[in-house]
Amino acid sequence: MRLKLFTVHPASVGETYLGHCRNALGFGVSMVVAGFACIVHAFFPFAYVHTGSNAIRQLNDRMVVNRRARADPEQLD
Repeated sequence: MRLKLFTVHPASVGETYLGHCRNALGFGVSMVVAGFACIVHAFFPFAYVHTGSNAIRQLNDRMVVNRRARADPEQLD
């Protein structure tokens, strides 16, 4: 019964537990790296000018656009 706690959400997004773990970890690392770049950019506005917005765009594509395409390929037509 408690094992369901680890599998219900990943299954709801079409992933296994390990696949979800890998994807979520990748998202987290990307967000932390982009966050540090944004902090540096705050003090040095010439540095990492597009890093934060590029990271958000890429993460949105990975999470929303690509998942929607896998779920229903005709939906993007």
